[in-house]
Amino acid sequence: MNAPEVSGTGAVGAERHVSGEPDAPVTVVEFGDLECPYCRAAAPVLRRLVQGSDGQVRLVWRHFPLFEVHPHALTAALAAEAAAEHGLFWAMHDRLFAHQDRLTDADLRGHARALGLDPDQVAGDGAQRHAPAVEADYLAGLAAGVRATPTLLVGHQQLHGLVDLDTLRAAVRTVLDGAGTPHPDGATPAGGAPAEFPGGVPAEPPPGPQPVQLGLRPPDGDACGTMER
Repeated sequence: MNAPEVSGTGAVGAERHVSGEPDAPVTVVEFGDLECPYCRAAAPVLRRLVQGSDGQVRLVWRHFPLFEVHPHALTAALAAEAAAEHGLFWAMHDRLFAHQDRLTDADLRGHARALGLDPDQVAGDGAQRHAPAVEADYLAGLAAGVRATPTLLVGHQQLHGLVDLDTLRAAVRTVLDGAGTPHPDGATPAGGAPAEFPGGVPAEPPPGPQPVQLGLRPPDGDACGTMER
């Protein structure tokens, strides 16, 4: 099935949503789905990782809505992007995780009002202008080999599913010990090794919608939406 068509001019920068020190030496990139229960479970673990890192780790969120498994994942991502325009991405991110059973358009309008946002810009047609940003993240995830949520890129390591704090800290130590830190757009800092997971989209993508063929099955194991190969 083709991914939903998109239109509009929403921002598509790879590092739109950052938690932690902007210049932290280690970047953890999360490809996540706001309707995924495993992403919700990972959120407090990632928060502890960032907050307990003494400025060494930052988290970058990128959308990977598994729209065939989670019917509200795409509109939830659009709502989060709309909130981001007002500096409230993480507030909406946390609120949607806290209310994963309330993600219909009517619910999203209620979440918007709770955050002091215009409901018409967070749900329905008003949110569609953010679709290019969500699609850019999604395509970047496919290019990086993402097949389930959450998927975490830590340096050259790819972790997915229920990851514990000790595992994450070990991955961070590997990066700090000199493995190199690929950026979310696939670039690698000077002196670093080539990015094993090039998560970016072209600087000038072809015009128009980018159809993506998916073969998703229901959640299995410890992650959502693992693809059949």
